[in-house]
Amino acid sequence: MIAVVDYGVGNISAFLNIYKRLNIPACAARSAEDLRPATRVILPGVGAFDHAMAKLRASGMLDSLDELVCQRKVPALGVCVGMQMLAKASEEGVLPGLNWIDGVVRRFDAAAIPYRTKFPHMGWNDVKAVRPSRLLDGLDVGARFYFLHSYYFDSAREADVLGTAVYGKTFAAIVNRDNIFGIQCHPEKSHESGVALLRNFATFQPC
Repeated sequence: MIAVVDYGVGNISAFLNIYKRLNIPACAARSAEDLRPATRVILPGVGAFDHAMAKLRASGMLDSLDELVCQRKVPALGVCVGMQMLAKASEEGVLPGLNWIDGVVRRFDAAAIPYRTKFPHMGWNDVKAVRPSRLLDGLDVGARFYFLHSYYFDSAREADVLGTAVYGKTFAAIVNRDNIFGIQCHPEKSHESGVALLRNFATFQPC
């Protein structure tokens, strides 16, 4: 069972609708009890880092998530702000992140982008895989995904970067450490590429 963590931040129904169409069992998890049967976890997120972290802590699910993901090694996927929450901290706020993947979330430097641009980074971008992964099986080179963000995950280890995109600079669009994955774009809004990625996450066999 895929548990989509419903802590008041993120479009839970979009993920559930995709998995319903794929005939893959998924549910919204709103309590620690809801997380118990989970064999995979999706942590969505939108908005500001501190707001999302505060809502997750207030949900009462954080200890259960730590046990599932860090001790039982259940596969987890953080999406958008949910990916940023995997880091240890963010320049956007003062609260600590989950620290599941070593890195810091940083704001794009508009002055360093050599062409006129706007923030947030919004729209469709290619995502380039930089190492093989079961999460990306079947996706074309340069598969396109929908982005909406002003901050990016600055990974402490190059080996944890699974895919990159470019917005003035190359940044980590997908990260991975062991059973934990993070994707900055929105697969639930990315049509065929997003559906393929979510199917892969649901069906690959953990090592």
